[in-house]
Amino acid sequence: MSLREENEDLKKPFLHTGSWYRMNSASRENSVFSSTQAIRDASISVFVCVLVVALGPIQFGFTAGYTSPTQSAIINDLGLTVSEFSLFGSLSNVGAMVGAITSGQIAEYIGRKGSLIIASVPNIIGWLFISFAKDTNFLYMGRLLEGFGVGIISYTVPVYIAEIAPQNLRGRLVSVNQLSVTIGIMLAYLLGIFVEWRILAVLGVLPCALLIPALFFLPESPRWLAKMGMAEEFQTALQVLRGFDTDISLEVNEIKRSLPSTNRRTAIRFAELTQRRYWLPLMIGIGLLILQQLSGINAVLFYSTTIFQNAGISSSDVATFGVGAVQVLATCVTLWLADKAGRRILLLVSSGAMTFSLLVVSIAFYAKNYVPEGSSLHGILSILSVVGVVVMVIAFSLGLGAIPWIIMSEILPVNIKSLAGSVATLANWLFSWLVTLTANMLLNWSSGGTFTIYTVVSALTVGFVAIWVPETKGKTLEEIQLFFK
Repeated sequence: MSLREENEDLKKPFLHTGSWYRMNSASRENSVFSSTQAIRDASISVFVCVLVVALGPIQFGFTAGYTSPTQSAIINDLGLTVSEFSLFGSLSNVGAMVGAITSGQIAEYIGRKGSLIIASVPNIIGWLFISFAKDTNFLYMGRLLEGFGVGIISYTVPVYIAEIAPQNLRGRLVSVNQLSVTIGIMLAYLLGIFVEWRILAVLGVLPCALLIPALFFLPESPRWLAKMGMAEEFQTALQVLRGFDTDISLEVNEIKRSLPSTNRRTAIRFAELTQRRYWLPLMIGIGLLILQQLSGINAVLFYSTTIFQNAGISSSDVATFGVGAVQVLATCVTLWLADKAGRRILLLVSSGAMTFSLLVVSIAFYAKNYVPEGSSLHGILSILSVVGVVVMVIAFSLGLGAIPWIIMSEILPVNIKSLAGSVATLANWLFSWLVTLTANMLLNWSSGGTFTIYTVVSALTVGFVAIWVPETKGKTLEEIQLFFK
């Protein structure tokens, strides 16, 4: 088989027959449960696809959470300094920046599924490098490879889910991306309590090792297939996703109308990005993803054990796992609210609550410098700082965690999505790298000062959302594009 034929095979929807869940049509028509089955068929394929690709963000979360429970053990075993370990932690973001730069083009040329397969391979190799590391060379290389894969995953998964989901479920289903990230973080925290860091790295291989074979049974994004001019595959994939008893003609026509006059890849000049239909959604997408990182969430998630130790909590590993569990539960609430309350209101509530909780944490840390250790007030301030961090994580999970990725996947026009999506994802990872690289050093300088910086950023986020971010709840992707025109 030629390379070209192999690339074409990657583009084809592997579920074109839907035989994995489709019932015999004659028996279904004669069944009294035929209407119930039609409803089931109309949603089950999308749900299965979302659950499968969710293995990618679980890998993402496991990478983010890995450094917190392993910091002391890796430093002791390999003789690292705090700055060397901080570099190790931040290198996943460097790799993710490279992955982000390439993610849009990879997803454009070989499809959403093909890009996830490519992303999984360096993740697996990276975890094995870390597991067998004897010095910083393998440790750093493994972290870079992990980051590269995660950078592609962080762009491709929300875009794929947004493109396959029905409009009434899109916010909820894209939120599964962030929920899966939090599950990955929580698993890293939990398993890190019981297993040593090398075994934990081996366990990190599992999500992508399961994802690769599973992807061969999923349909490709219908919108990508339509853009590539593969009309038959596009309609087949959409029919599988919507159910075999569903009339898809209206959605087919709507998607076709939204495409550029030529379906094949069309180059876009940077000068064209000055048009409102392009610069406004790009500015909103990049702005939200930058502010998401500058809120300091990765500083908390990467180094929560250190933060709790600074707060005077003896069982810091257990407290860290508690934060991970709370984050999962709060993200589950977002899953329910995303298509009910709306994206904009969730962002405003989330960033407002984060501003308040971060202010409480910074005041508590400042006040502890002037209170004798061992006093009852010192203990109260320690508890207050921990509660503030937990509330901050809850508030982040309710909106600022999932919603920026939902909005990014919704508002970018299809003809610039690969370029603009790569730029937005790159910006997110660049600022994530800056935050994780400086977090340990800032915390050693002043915990109160560090959280004051994050408080100011969260307050700025409230203003940005209030002025610029539109509501996208209940609109098709094509209607959102018309809004920016």
